[in-house]
Amino acid sequence: MALELRPNCESCDLDLPAGSQIAMICTYECTFCLACVDGLRNVCPNCGGGFTPRPIRPSTGWRPGLSLAQRPASTVRVHMSRTAAEAAELSERLAGTPPSER
Repeated sequence: MALELRPNCESCDLDLPAGSQIAMICTYECTFCLACVDGLRNVCPNCGGGFTPRPIRPSTGWRPGLSLAQRPASTVRVHMSRTAAEAAELSERLAGTPPSER
């Protein structure tokens, strides 16, 4: 199963196309831009996990059926499941704990 590749930052709603180099995801594919991840202190406001750069799906089909053309990115925009205040509180509480220990 391929990553969903969500089209936007869940916090600021910045467009994050499939080839974006500033898209970050957590283990649940929550998607944020690099600036918002920095502001959240690398704490996902939805699950409390950390972030990693979102992989870029090849636009060229180097292998049959495996490219952005055959498995396109999602067009469904997603937004945080928590308020900004709730996100800030969780970030403050977990920022000093490495993601591997959360």
